[in-house]
Amino acid sequence: MSIEAYRNKILLIGSSQYQEKFEEVRRRLASEGNEVRTPAFDNLPNLDDYGVCLHNRSLMEWCDRVHIIWDCRSTGTIFDFGMAFALRKPIRIEYLESKTWQGVMRKYEVNPR
Repeated sequence: MSIEAYRNKILLIGSSQYQEKFEEVRRRLASEGNEVRTPAFDNLPNLDDYGVCLHNRSLMEWCDRVHIIWDCRSTGTIFDFGMAFALRKPIRIEYLESKTWQGVMRKYEVNPR
């Protein structure tokens, strides 16, 4: 499939402890014709923390929308959510433990500005 044939470029971010859920969501989104990237599972052995942030920012700029799988503990996901918010990317919650940040993420998902 050519890049032009994709419906959307989706960045699937979140807590890497949910690898099975990531794969399930990635398969579903790809079967709908989307191009999906999951930076939580990119193998980047030569990058330090700052390099990973730059890598994730380039993917955030690349994508059309962001989907989130979060355990309410991963600070990296909070950081990535902040980038999505700042870049005004549409967000869809795929899975979110009901602890903290849920209200902010749900409100933004419905009312992106």
